[in-house]
Amino acid sequence: MTAPPLCTPPDPQPRRPKNEVPSGACDCHFHVFDLPSPQVDSRSYTAPRAPLSAYKEMQAAVGLQRAVIVQPSIYGTDNRTTLQNVTDTRLMKSIVVVNDDTDLKELRRLGDNGAAGVRANMLFSSDARLGELKGLAGRMADLGWHLQVLADISCLPDLEKFVKSLPIPVVFDHMGHVPIHKGVSDPGFQSLLQLLNQGLTWVKLSGAYRLADPDTKNYAHVAPMAQALVSANPDQLVWGSDWPHPSFNGPMPNDGDLVDLLFDWVDKETANKILVDNPERLYGFPKWETTNGI
Repeated sequence: MTAPPLCTPPDPQPRRPKNEVPSGACDCHFHVFDLPSPQVDSRSYTAPRAPLSAYKEMQAAVGLQRAVIVQPSIYGTDNRTTLQNVTDTRLMKSIVVVNDDTDLKELRRLGDNGAAGVRANMLFSSDARLGELKGLAGRMADLGWHLQVLADISCLPDLEKFVKSLPIPVVFDHMGHVPIHKGVSDPGFQSLLQLLNQGLTWVKLSGAYRLADPDTKNYAHVAPMAQALVSANPDQLVWGSDWPHPSFNGPMPNDGDLVDLLFDWVDKETANKILVDNPERLYGFPKWETTNGI
């Protein structure tokens, strides 16, 4: 079996953002590609080595202090690489991938090692999948976790029914993955805005470069969607870099530019909420004043 092509590595020279990043800012979506987890045979891409040390260089360069590691699809349910890089839960959490029948004891073990939620692939949703997730979600509720969903919400049927059926918060990454040509008026995106407005879901302002024209670094066309999310409910939004930007074939973004992009969408007060206050509520980070200086 031929392995998928090797992904382009991230920009090795992240620049300092033009905008001042608030103290305690959190990157709520990044990946680590390193040992010991093997890349599964059924993966859709082959990741280059991207260790935590390289991420921390980027993190320091752009002025971020806290972070959330998200288990990538290429590792399946082998969370060892993700978990072993959560070295201080005051500054870092993780989102893991588990089987739908994973029991509470195992979930507690993952939580003791820094996990704060589970990522689910809903790109191919079905009533059967939803039924399986309900059982898992019930066990996650005992831990105060949330479900992070990978889905193009424009293709996710009964979005409101799905979100309202679960006893835990639901977080959609990459602004719901709606293709830019569908825009704000897409029915799925409108449903997301309604759920967000009612405080029934969360959204990550991440992956703008994935939604924009893949041949350029011009992300201006993403602004209406981002600003619609901000207008709906800035209290339920977080931001993520998506470093090291795997499975992306366009011009590799600079992470300093991605930070500045957030400030193109929001004012400083709202940026502080999205980067500092909201991650503390969603992931259970301690207030920054109590961890500052460690």
